[in-house]
Parts: sequence; C-alpha cells; structure tokens
Amino acid sequence: MRKIAFGTLLLMSIAVLAWPQKPPTDLTEMKLEDLMNIEVESVYGASKHLQKVTEAPASVTIVTSEEIQKYGYRTLADILQNVRGFYVSYDRNYSYVGVRGFARPGDYNCRILLLVDAHRINENLYDSASIGTEFPLDVDLIDRVEIIRGPSSSIYGTNAFFGVINVITKRGRDLKGVELSGDLASFGTGLGRASYGNKFKNGLEMLVSSSLYHSHGQRLYYKEFDSPDTNHGIAENADGDQFGQFFANLTYRDFSFQAVYASREKGIPTGSFETVFNDPRNRTTDAQGYLDLKYERSFGNQWQLLGRFYYDQYNYDGDYVYDYSESATPSLVVNKDVGRGKWWGGELKLAKTLLERHKFTLGSEFRHNLQQDQINYDVSPFVQYVDDRRNSKFWGLYLQDEITLRKDLVLNAGVRHDRYATFGGTTNPRLGLIYSPFKKTTLKLLYGDAFRAPNVYELFYYTSSQKSNLNLKPETIKTYEVVWEQYLGKRFRVAASGFHYNIEGLINQQTDPVDGLLVFRNTEKVSAEGLELELEKKWAWGLEGGLNYAFQDAKSQTFGGQLTNSPKHLGRFNLSVPLVKKKLFASMDARYVGKRKTLAGNNAGAYVVPDFTLFSRNLRKGWEISASLYNLFNKRYGDPGSNDNRQDIIEQDGRSFRLKIGYRF
Repeated sequence: MRKIAFGTLLLMSIAVLAWPQKPPTDLTEMKLEDLMNIEVESVYGASKHLQKVTEAPASVTIVTSEEIQKYGYRTLADILQNVRGFYVSYDRNYSYVGVRGFARPGDYNCRILLLVDAHRINENLYDSASIGTEFPLDVDLIDRVEIIRGPSSSIYGTNAFFGVINVITKRGRDLKGVELSGDLASFGTGLGRASYGNKFKNGLEMLVSSSLYHSHGQRLYYKEFDSPDTNHGIAENADGDQFGQFFANLTYRDFSFQAVYASREKGIPTGSFETVFNDPRNRTTDAQGYLDLKYERSFGNQWQLLGRFYYDQYNYDGDYVYDYSESATPSLVVNKDVGRGKWWGGELKLAKTLLERHKFTLGSEFRHNLQQDQINYDVSPFVQYVDDRRNSKFWGLYLQDEITLRKDLVLNAGVRHDRYATFGGTTNPRLGLIYSPFKKTTLKLLYGDAFRAPNVYELFYYTSSQKSNLNLKPETIKTYEVVWEQYLGKRFRVAASGFHYNIEGLINQQTDPVDGLLVFRNTEKVSAEGLELELEKKWAWGLEGGLNYAFQDAKSQTFGGQLTNSPKHLGRFNLSVPLVKKKLFASMDARYVGKRKTLAGNNAGAYVVPDFTLFSRNLRKGWEISASLYNLFNKRYGDPGSNDNRQDIIEQDGRSFRLKIGYRF
C-alpha cells in the first residue's frame, strides 16, 4: 500500500507537468517585512537566501513566535514534537529528535543540523544538536523556526543528513524597550527572563537578554531498581535541572554581531551507565557559547556578498558515581567524563543573477578545530582512563544554481565538496524540479545526497572495554521525494509528500569477536519510505487549526526488521480559538505517536497526549499572561531506553502546569 501511495504521487507529478501556468511572483528582491505580509511564508535555510517555501527545494515547515506563545511551547523539543513527521524522546537527561522513522536510542541528534540565525550549533566532539533545556536560547527570543526536510549536505556539509533546523531570532525592533517575564510550573520549576531591544535613529539595532531557570525535578520510581539497597526503586532529589543563558545581537548597516552563552546542569535519576542509583551527584553539565560576526551586502547589478567569522566553545562535564566494592560495604568513587571543544571558522558566499534565468550561489567554508579533548578519570583515588587531545581542520566548497527553465518551471541544482583530514573528501549533490501549474499550486521532484562525518568520540574514544577506530568512513544517505503544496484561498493550505531513502555505512557500536572490545564500525544499511499529509486553515478573525499525519516505514536491511524507536504512524491536531479578538486565545495541541520497538524487543505503546493553553496579551497594556496544562488527561506513556539504561522503557511526565507572566515597558 505504501508503494502504491508513493507511486501515485509520482504519477500525479509527471502528469501535472503538462499544464500551463502564470509565472509565480519573484520575491528575491523583496524586503523581509514585505514577505511576512503575504500569504505564502518565506524560508532562508533551504538555499541560504530568502525565498518562498513553495520555491524552496525541500518540504518546509515554519513555526512562528505567535504559535509558540499560543500553544505554550517551552523548549525547542516542544516545538519539534508537534511538527509533521517529527517526534521526540527524553531519557531524563537529554532530548532526542526523530524524523521520518529514524531516531537511534542514545544518539545525540547528530543527523540533524541545528542553526541559530544560520550559525551552526552542533558542537565538535559528538556533533550533538541540543533541543531540550540544553538548547542555548530562550524560546521567547525565537521569531520563527524553519524546519527543512531532506538532505542538505549540498550547501551545509556534514550533519545535514535528514534535515536542517534554522532558528531565527527576534530583533531589537520587535521589543522596542524592556521586557520581563517569569514562569512558575510543576516540579518546583521557575524561569525568569530580562530583555532589552530597540532600533535607534542612527541605524543601530540591538537585543540583549538573560534567562535563569531552575527545576527541582520529580520523585521518580523505576521498577528495575526496586530493592531495599536501591531505595526500593525511588529516585529522590536526583532529577534537578538548571540553566543560565545570555544572548546579544547587534546590527549596524551591513554588519551584525551575535554573542551567545549558556550553561545547563542536569541530574540523572535513571542510574544510567551502571552508576549508583539514587545518588544526587550523578549529573551532566553542558556549557556552550559563540561569537559570530557577519557582513552582508547587496551590490548593483544583483550581486550579493556574505562573509562570516565565528568562534565557538563547548564544555561537557559528566559526574558518574560508581561502587567499586566487591563486598557488602560500598566503595563509592566519582568518575569524571570531560569533553572540551574550541573552534573557529569562516564562510564566504557570493550570489549573482545572470541572464535573468540563473541565480548562482558560490560559497566556501573553513573550520579549524582548535581543541577536541576527551578525558575520563576517577577523582579519588585518581585513576586516568582516557586522555585523548586532538585538533583538526576541514573545508568545503559549494555551488548552487536556480535555473528558470520556463516561467512556471525551475530547476534547483547544487553540489558541495568537503575535505577532511580523517577520511578524505566527499561530494554531495542535490536536484530539485519545482513546477507551478497554477498560481497556488506547487509540485516538487527532489533528489539529494548527504553525509555524516564520524565524530571525534566515535573515532578516538577508548577505555578498558572500548577501542578507537581510525578507519571509520562517513555515513551516506540518498533521498527521493515528491512534494505537492496547494493553497486554497488566502489562508487554507494542503500539503502532501512521499519519500524514500537509503542509508549506507551506518555507524554502529558492536563487540569485536577477536578481543571482546566495543568498537564503532560502518556496518548497517537502512531503507525507509513514507507519506506525509497536512491541512492548515486560518480565518481572518483569528480562528486557526491544523491536522497532519505521517506514515513512515524504516527497516534495517542488514539485520532485518523495523528500526528501534521508529513509530510507523505519527499525527497531530491543533486548534486555537480567539475568545477576545487578538487578545485572548484558547489553544489545544494533541499529538499521536504510534508504538515503537525497544532494544529488548518489546513495544513502547502508542499514545495521544493533548496540551491546553490560555494565552492573553494586552488585555491590559503591556501584559502577557498564559496558563498551560500539559498531558491534559494524565496519560501514562514512555520512550524506549538506550543501551546506557537499565530501563527498557523510560516513563514520561504525567499532567503538569505552567503559569507565565510577562510585561513590556
């Protein structure tokens, strides 16, 4: 049936190419303010320049700040788990995103590229993309989130494997003064934020913000530890979470400067990595920051130049408590797992429209990893297990051309070559044929290659039970996709897409039969196909709603069977009702996740979880107030655990609440 559905979309696409059309409006020279006022949204991250989502060589979803407020989203993970074809797992330490049926338990989001204003957030040790409370930006500072599905290594290089998430921040003009907000929520949770933003007459625009968060966490029960010597499976004072964040964005004429720093500390209540259960010293600390200086200018005769220079730093500290005693008397030792990353780099991009038919983009990127250190030791008595200190460089060169074949037909062709010291070079193309048979109808035929370079941890980490593998090669993916987008009237949108992908050389950790040591190797092939459907409707007086569904069938061609943590069915329903026009809204967001296979061969059951939010603004001038109930009906459900967990299924939060108050001076 899935092949019939995919084939039907393909046949529809070929048949429609024969229809005539009026030329679509060219928005490449329009200002952002004008683009936001038209019925079709714009996206930057799909091609590294602003274009309508219907012209982008990808299936794109935009989530706006308005939606974030109305539906009470607290983190980037909240946003993504309500997007078509996406789902999120949480192991009570980090949040992990799955897309199109792929989310390996224990992987750190290394197959999604995460950007903030086009600045890469994936760090240089594990290539992780932080999406939970570890994400370094307060969601109140988000203007919109661009979710770009499909491989994008043709312009971004590594990690743009399944897609790109580009978080666009607000600007000083969006605040026009001081803004304060505070949250009170379940589990002893509080969040405070102070922001200032403005645009001055001399052209300088600035936004500066700081946030502090603390959560006491929950008292949790795990049956896997239910014995008298492990507190009968109850973890107390072990689930705490706290962070501090700083953000600054300055823009003057053609220059912009951005500074970000965030540090987050999270308790680990699950007894992962065979640590001592219910010891509050088990915790991880992640600190990440960067400086980004960008110059962007348009010259006469349709030349566009962008230059970017950046410096990043990432620190990881894991404290893990082990009992080394071989008798009944405990011998507790704190093991420290440390990661230190520093890197700088730059990008140069030149765009030019030639002969009114070609929009060329030529770009280069260079990154120097100054520090890629991995260290592991026991504190007392001191015993060193790992001391691996590295540095590396890589560069990439990309070319993209948007060719107007006819007024109603565009071919987007791009290719990028990357060169690494560890494994050599890799070249990845992307092709998109975009056809508009009618003014509000778009059909896309898409093909793309992408790769994920093995990270430093997979290449070089070693212990008494694990060895390094310097011969690892990149994972590769080939994706075929058909997309249909239809606008009916000004505010009704229908979208459908069918996809198929093949992954080669997937990196797995396995036991070497020769010496019994764990090692990462390119051992697995995966294939998947699926269908995604979406309806959205917005009424002029403020009512809006949507419905989406995704079928995804991802299987291992090497080991056979369905992938772990891979639901075949995903769905979402949302509705926002204006109780007082433009001032008070009642909104509900319900997501459905189908059953998922666990590592032990069991199933984490399917679930439906609705969230409800009342949101008001300017009922009294300057005030914003919202109240949210999450998991409204207190549904019990869980996510599959990883090899690091004794729990096969990790139970998720029941019903919780949040009250948020903000005031703008």
